[in-house]
Amino acid sequence: MGGEPRKKPKPAQLNPNWTQLQQKLKIRASDASRPFKNSETEAPNSVLGKRKEREDAESSDSQINPLTPVNDDSSLTDAVAMDCEMVGVGQGNRSALGRVTLVNRWGNVIYDEFVRPVERVVDFRTKISGIRSRDLRKAKDFWAVQKKVAELIKGRVLVGHALHNDLKALLLSHPKKDIRDTSEYQPFLKSRSRRALRHLAAELLGAKIQSGEHCPIEDARAAMLLYQRNRKEWERSVKDQFRLKQKQKKRRPKKKQKKEVSPDGNASGDAS
Repeated sequence: MGGEPRKKPKPAQLNPNWTQLQQKLKIRASDASRPFKNSETEAPNSVLGKRKEREDAESSDSQINPLTPVNDDSSLTDAVAMDCEMVGVGQGNRSALGRVTLVNRWGNVIYDEFVRPVERVVDFRTKISGIRSRDLRKAKDFWAVQKKVAELIKGRVLVGHALHNDLKALLLSHPKKDIRDTSEYQPFLKSRSRRALRHLAAELLGAKIQSGEHCPIEDARAAMLLYQRNRKEWERSVKDQFRLKQKQKKRRPKKKQKKEVSPDGNASGDAS
């Protein structure tokens, strides 16, 4: 017996249920080693996260440009706003049309063209106009632009700032009853003096314009938004002014007609 090698004891077979229990315990141990998350621990972070997102959204909303159109409708509306940029001709001291822009009541562009003046340009006035020589190389002829603008504004309310300058550059006129000029509207005046469009835009719209080169699209949008936000009162004042003028005309004494003298010396209209 002493010479016989001892048999190695067979490993005891584990109960299958015990094996499954060990595997479950291992899985749970590995899960425990990970960062523990549940609804209670996530709640504070999620609330803070939502609050931060809300603050970010509010800050981004405050940075939205009020002049940005609310839709993409570029149709021709009953009211249009116009702005022009000028270049220097002659000795540089005379202005000529270099660019004209029209937007509809929502601020969407319906016409925007660079214009080739009839006279040679000697000063592009780039610091203000934003116009460069390359912009006018393929620009449209002045008379073609004038004709198109006249068609677009005909029979419509024309909005703008110091529109007499723009109409003069276009060699056009427009019925006074259909002009809404933000430089002349009484509530916009300060001590009866006209105010710059950039000041009106900053104070009444919270918009910053004309900080460098002028953009006629922005300027036209600013004028239109000023009009739209005051439209009811503005139109009421226009009607009141029209009625007042009608009353004043009626009150004016009629001029006496001159009596015509007939060849026989008797004045016409006299009793015989």
